Amino acid sequence: MTPYEEIQAPADLRADCEAVHRRLAQAEVRVVRPAPSIHFDEYPREVRKRDIRIDEAAQRLANALHLHLD
Repeated sequence: MTPYEEIQAPADLRADCEAVHRRLAQAEVRVVRPAPSIHFDEYPREVRKRDIRIDEAAQRLANALHLHLD
């Protein structure tokens, strides 16, 4: 196999370059965006935790493993 047999069609190479350009443009936007704040006073709302539901199948499995999720 010669090295030239591995080269893709010019249209495929162009599509690859355009895809890379789009990804780099997205990365550029993310780089200049300010980082989210970690200060508590900027998040005054209380975030409610989700309820965990244990269905019957999980209950049977836990009981079989002697975990007893009541």
